[in-house]
Amino acid sequence: MRRTLVLAVTQFVLWAIVAEVNHLLTDFHVFLFVGALYVVFAALLQPFRSGFASAIIGGLICDAHAPAELFGLHAFLFAAAHVSVFHLRDRIPRDDGTARVVVALLTNLALFLVFSFTQIHHSPAPGAAWPRLFADLVCSQVFVAVVASWFSALQSRVLFLTGLDREAFA
Repeated sequence: MRRTLVLAVTQFVLWAIVAEVNHLLTDFHVFLFVGALYVVFAALLQPFRSGFASAIIGGLICDAHAPAELFGLHAFLFAAAHVSVFHLRDRIPRDDGTARVVVALLTNLALFLVFSFTQIHHSPAPGAAWPRLFADLVCSQVFVAVVASWFSALQSRVLFLTGLDREAFA
């Protein structure tokens, strides 16, 4: 339970940072989506139950600002992504930072596409939205590539400081 709460606190910090960055990028009409960062560290390096719970909590944090008809979609898709990555983690070199970034990029791509295809029908002109979505995807992927290692290290360090993960820095 403590592990889940510690991971949720780091996810809240991530959400606050991304919200501020998205606010700064509104003049450029760009929106960053970093859903994979809520999922990948817990799916690759943590036990299933605490990672799954933290993915759901991270999804609920993101759902807090979603329209009412979409509430729960982030939590559901983050949970599904966690299960998918968790089942693939034995085939991935989890200790390699580059591999974690690649998994984060692929997971973010998948989540972005699922969100885009499920929500495109809400747009008044769905065909005209695709160039903007492509620009958002490119910017999001660059941001995830830059931030993924930092966020993974933040989560590792916070788990170490709270005494929940001793082997990471011992």
